[in-house]
Amino acid sequence: MFKAVGKYMRAVWYLMTFRVEKASEALRMNPGVVSANYDRIIEEKRSQINQYKDAIASMIAQEESKKQKLKVLTEEVERLEKLKAGAAAKARQVAERHNGDAAATHADPEYQKCQTAFRDFSTTLTEKQARISELESDIEQLLANINRHKLQIETQMRDLEKLGEEKHEAVATILSAREEQQIADLMTGLSQDRTSEELRELRELRNKASANARVSRELAGLDTKQAEAEFLEFANESQANDEFDALIGLTKNSPDTDKGSQESTRIPEA
Repeated sequence: MFKAVGKYMRAVWYLMTFRVEKASEALRMNPGVVSANYDRIIEEKRSQINQYKDAIASMIAQEESKKQKLKVLTEEVERLEKLKAGAAAKARQVAERHNGDAAATHADPEYQKCQTAFRDFSTTLTEKQARISELESDIEQLLANINRHKLQIETQMRDLEKLGEEKHEAVATILSAREEQQIADLMTGLSQDRTSEELRELRELRNKASANARVSRELAGLDTKQAEAEFLEFANESQANDEFDALIGLTKNSPDTDKGSQESTRIPEA
């Protein structure tokens, strides 16, 4: 029992689903609905392209920021190079004062100061140069990505323009297809026209009704009575005409006439 009810419910559900899908398909094929769906898709793609533009703009801003940092680091490197050179020059001046005595030169506090500064400048310079190399690599990669994304966004913008043209072509195609289908359906309806067959059936029914009425009249004796009435009317008219002719003198009543009258009432033998 429950199994049968389950099958029945599934069948009802499948029928409802099928009808809903067919109705949805017919609605989606409506030119107005197709145009609206194209407009929605175009708007969504335009929004995606704008988001894509914003992302590329952020990458460009990041590139500009890195370029600015690279410029600052380059200036710092140039300054460190000068400081490093100045420390070395001052250390050579101290060494000259000691006439090449290495021990005296190394023991000189000013020399030691110049040496420490030179090392610090060298270390900082190495770090700055490494940072510059990193920034240059980042900028190069960013520039390549930006150019690649620019090409992609140009392709998407061309596709968006084509989508607008496709929308009009799709609507026109659907309208044309519907007209062709209507014409084909009309032609199919004409080829399957049943009016001639129905007229033939109506005429047969009319003839059959007349035949039935005739049979009914004959069975009821109406035709016999009508024939007798016609015979009597004809006889009365004939008798009245004879009497009028006799009154005028155009004819004479004679036995032969009576005999002829009797003969006129005799049915010819076969």
